[in-house]
Amino acid sequence: MATSSMAASPLCTWLVAACMSVSHEENSSKMLQSHKRLSKGAARRKRVVMSKCNGGDNKGLMSGSSSFHGLMSSCFEPCEEFNGFFFGGASSRNLSGGSRQRRSNQAAYAVDSVSKTMSVAVQPTKETTKKKSVTKQRRVVVTGTGVVSSVGHDSDVFYNNLLEGVSGISEIEAFDCAQFPTRIAGEIKDFSTEGWVAPKLSKRADKFMLYMLTAGKKALADAGMTEDVMNELDRAKCGVLIGSAMGGMKVFHDAIEALRVSYKKMNPFCVPFATTNMGSAMLAMDLGWMGPNYSISTACATSNFCILNAANHIIRGEADVMLCGGSDAAIIPIGLGGFVACRALSQRNGDPTKASRPWDVNRDGFVMGEGAGVLVLEELEHAQKRGATIYAEFLGGSFTSDAYHMTEPHPDGTGVILCIERALASAGVSKEDVNYVNAHATSTPAGDLKEYQALIHCFGQNPELRVNSTKSMIGHLLGAAGAVEAVATVQAIKTGWVHPNINLEEPEKGVDTSLLVGPKKERLDIKVGLSNSFGFGGHNSCILFAPFK
Repeated sequence: MATSSMAASPLCTWLVAACMSVSHEENSSKMLQSHKRLSKGAARRKRVVMSKCNGGDNKGLMSGSSSFHGLMSSCFEPCEEFNGFFFGGASSRNLSGGSRQRRSNQAAYAVDSVSKTMSVAVQPTKETTKKKSVTKQRRVVVTGTGVVSSVGHDSDVFYNNLLEGVSGISEIEAFDCAQFPTRIAGEIKDFSTEGWVAPKLSKRADKFMLYMLTAGKKALADAGMTEDVMNELDRAKCGVLIGSAMGGMKVFHDAIEALRVSYKKMNPFCVPFATTNMGSAMLAMDLGWMGPNYSISTACATSNFCILNAANHIIRGEADVMLCGGSDAAIIPIGLGGFVACRALSQRNGDPTKASRPWDVNRDGFVMGEGAGVLVLEELEHAQKRGATIYAEFLGGSFTSDAYHMTEPHPDGTGVILCIERALASAGVSKEDVNYVNAHATSTPAGDLKEYQALIHCFGQNPELRVNSTKSMIGHLLGAAGAVEAVATVQAIKTGWVHPNINLEEPEKGVDTSLLVGPKKERLDIKVGLSNSFGFGGHNSCILFAPFK
């Protein structure tokens, strides 16, 4: 069925239903009365419309099958006769006889058209089955990574520090937090946008945007996207999908403080720079990329949602290149105070580097972090054509919801298990193929154990499985966590080394340490790597990477 006919079907159904409620005689009478009520001016306007439909230029009035005429003509034919019925009059040159005869003809045609339509409507539609052409599955590969973190702002430096077990957790210096019970975080101390972001924007924008813009451009540089390559890209098929859990908290907080004095003191950019989508939008504007551009915010699962959706745009042929990931910068008084109020943070202030300790019996909450992670995802043939270095292949992933509690994981881990199993199924990967997991493991009492139990349920029979937590060294980057950990997973595939779990001194009862990476880096030939992210609200997300073959 043609698109216009499909669009018109609700309107056709309405007309049929209306006509069914009256007899032939009632129809004729009402239509004659309706015609008499038309003013001469209205009738003249109708005739002008119909004369245009019958041969004149109607571009200024209606266009395409989405126009009113397009909708109506898709239901009834021929156009001239139908328009005479619907508009109550037509050009005198198209219909013969006096006005009474014309009205009689129109009424008769109306009933005849309805009868024909009814006879079609009550009969089952005969659908013709067309053979779908077999299309080759578009493969998605990782050709670049960019990161801003407390242990490095270059992907290689970042991962080398992780391999050496370097902790980025320290005392907060950005503001006086003496009044808070938690005074530590994975705070970025030496960040500069020089060479990556325009100075004027750097002064106005929130840190989450600056981290995102910098990491995004570094990812492009890592992917070999030189100026010449960028000029050759089809920008309509290049997109940006980078999210944030918290958005521009500093900009919003400063606006509130300014409002205490007067609205005139408020930053005119406070609204756009506070929204979670604006970093992604600004990056697209800077690059001139006109493909898919938006952000997703699902708390601490944000980045994985963005990465998987970006990959799907490529798979569906809507894009050839996607920048994707996440960014957050919530280490400010309101951010720290909010998580303290939730009783979610570690209070190990005397020994910051020991504070984040996933699976350890002495863990007492997570440690806030900040930063950004961005991946360049690219369609395989597109990457090969330009001679790009391929770091890994993106296999697939999944999302589920616990539908249980705002902050606590489901006690049976059903949402996480379902998410892992669906991710494997979508990627066509068996459980035995997965031998590396970059866990969500935030160093919270409930979360760590529930995720571990879910992993045992899914992969417990695999003796080759190795599990670690990047958060043991950089803390929890909230909406950016999944992207930074995706960079770590890609780097593990690229280098053949997995980083250690630091601070795992006394494992939680029931945790088998033979599955967990020890205090030193380990050599691992990764077959398939799984990266998990779970967020407040019960959002679960799992994504899968593998070496490109």
